[in-house]
Amino acid sequence: MQHDSKLPHVGTTIFSVMSALATQHQAINLSQGFPNFKSDQKLIDLVNQAMNSDYNQYAPMPGSLDLRLAISHKYQLLYNSDYHPEHEITITAGATQAIFTIISAFIRAQDEVIIFKPAYDCYQPAVELNGGICIEIPLYTPNYTIDWELVASNISPKTKMIMINTPHNPSGTVLTKGDMLQLEKLTKNTNIIVLSDEVYEHIIFDGLEHESACKFPDLKSRSFITASFGKTFHNTGWKIGYCCAPKSLMDEFRKVHQFNVFSVHHPTQKGLADYMQNPETYLKLGAFFQHKRDLFLSLIADTKFKFKPSQGSYFQVLNYSAISDEHDESFAKKLTIDYKLASIPLSVFYSNKQDDKVLRFCFAKTDDTLKKAADILCRISQEINY
Repeated sequence: MQHDSKLPHVGTTIFSVMSALATQHQAINLSQGFPNFKSDQKLIDLVNQAMNSDYNQYAPMPGSLDLRLAISHKYQLLYNSDYHPEHEITITAGATQAIFTIISAFIRAQDEVIIFKPAYDCYQPAVELNGGICIEIPLYTPNYTIDWELVASNISPKTKMIMINTPHNPSGTVLTKGDMLQLEKLTKNTNIIVLSDEVYEHIIFDGLEHESACKFPDLKSRSFITASFGKTFHNTGWKIGYCCAPKSLMDEFRKVHQFNVFSVHHPTQKGLADYMQNPETYLKLGAFFQHKRDLFLSLIADTKFKFKPSQGSYFQVLNYSAISDEHDESFAKKLTIDYKLASIPLSVFYSNKQDDKVLRFCFAKTDDTLKKAADILCRISQEINY
């Protein structure tokens, strides 16, 4: 049998490639975005308790009402924004499933979707699988800011969706209030849907605020917000997240959601609902990860790597142009094989493979791991020359 691939240019994700390479060469893995420390034992106990209390059959299709109530309370507490727990919040199998389902529910053949590159690698394939066309707006190093005039010039009658990500993966930058007001202005009185990927909303540094799409009334009226418990509570393997949107949008989302997932692991939902009764479980995350960012950067401050401290997420990008002119994919593989330190090259996040000599490192690791990684980076800075 012969078939034409619907994604002919898509192979194995760079995250799988680099993690496999790290395992093969016993390298420290700062490539894929997952912690190497345990989730809170209290949360694990609550999930186990839910299993033993017989929360083992299907959860309601939109998710456990207890968990949706906890999420609704969080949005009211943090952003003074209301999402109705019954009609405007749905629990998903991670944020990636939420993003895929949103796109599947709304994007038709030839619809245009504006995305900002470098972009997380699940965005474009989901659009293309549904026949949509990605309109790419570049974010240039070192600031990765959005040129809103360029965005405006790329909006057309075919524009169906604009996808944003703040805090941003891979760059670690955050959108400002000014950015969100510009987006609100550009989309006002249109049928454009905004998909706001906010999985790192609680991981933000240096006194900055997370400018959620829900804080801006007209923007909220046209936006989906996607989020991840795995990123928030250090258990990415649980694959559980959620999305929020006005009822008219969420009704369409659930039409698709019920047929590609239906519902998500019930005992985990119950455990998370109980755990979130204490807001400190997510309010302390910024300080927790800022300590790790600051430790990592202090240890490599005297190297030839150039950087701006990450504003949010648990990623730090480092420019190695003063060390080598090697292509970033080759350089990342060299560091993994020869120096036993794995990272992600940023060129893979661009369709044109734009190479700015930048690597992304995940600092959601134990302090001991970060110290060992920093020692390697110091050695690389000394040993590798043009």
